[in-house]
Amino acid sequence: MNTYIVLLRGINVGGHKKVPMAELRELLAKTGFETVKTYIQSGNVILQSLEKKNATIESTVHVAIKSHFGFEVPVIARTRGELQLIFDTCPFSEEKKENSYFTLLNTIPDANLVKGVAQITYEDEEFQIINDCLYFYASKGYGQAKFNMNSFEKKLEVKATSRNYKTMVKLLAMSSEN
Repeated sequence: MNTYIVLLRGINVGGHKKVPMAELRELLAKTGFETVKTYIQSGNVILQSLEKKNATIESTVHVAIKSHFGFEVPVIARTRGELQLIFDTCPFSEEKKENSYFTLLNTIPDANLVKGVAQITYEDEEFQIINDCLYFYASKGYGQAKFNMNSFEKKLEVKATSRNYKTMVKLLAMSSEN
């Protein structure tokens, strides 16, 4: 069995795209996944499958949510090893890392697009794109940041979803329990 961390974007935010976690767990178990667990209400799922391709996991979860709940949700799946590598590759100091965000991208963006967005700067904010993750740090906090994930998605031609340091630590811990 392979353990996957599946990240859903934009559910249960401001009363939109409501997805009760118990219902999601049941849906994914009925879809054929095993040991389905969720963490908080923002679309963090840990599950097991014999499937070996992230894209197949993403597609299966996406289709199940669309058919059951009736709306589109971007889905990004990573193995535990892939998520651990993303976490360990964070280019920031340990102090900054603990206050940073990990924006997982559904694919590695085109190098020319990365060069284009690398020119963008905001005061008191830092970001680096390494493979399929945009690492983001704002000294005044994410809520005060000028950084806009939607804008970066369009410029990089990717789908993305962000998680903070504490959520990444928890997902890695929960996924090691399987």
